[in-house]
Amino acid sequence: MQKAKFLAVLLLTAAAGRRACYAQDPPGIAELYQVSGTMHSYYGGFSDLVLMLGAITGLLGGLRVFINWQGGRHHIDRQVMGWFFSCLFLLLTGTFLRGLFGL
Repeated sequence: MQKAKFLAVLLLTAAAGRRACYAQDPPGIAELYQVSGTMHSYYGGFSDLVLMLGAITGLLGGLRVFINWQGGRHHIDRQVMGWFFSCLFLLLTGTFLRGLFGL
């Protein structure tokens, strides 16, 4: 009789504890939603900043290639390819991150 009473109390306690566990959110979910909202608000500004810096460095790289070309240096193919692919990388990285984070 004592064992059955103990078992019944144990089962009720386990059931009540289990129900309380379902009512709670997993730890960190609220923080993830908060960070997601913050990232959505800052992404536009950071994206514009990166594109502006990319434009400035692209212009400087293009100017460097032009000066070397006008100076008579014959092997500027690597510089042209590096300049072109760095600009392409900046454009594709922004698009990839926008798609990755669902913005």
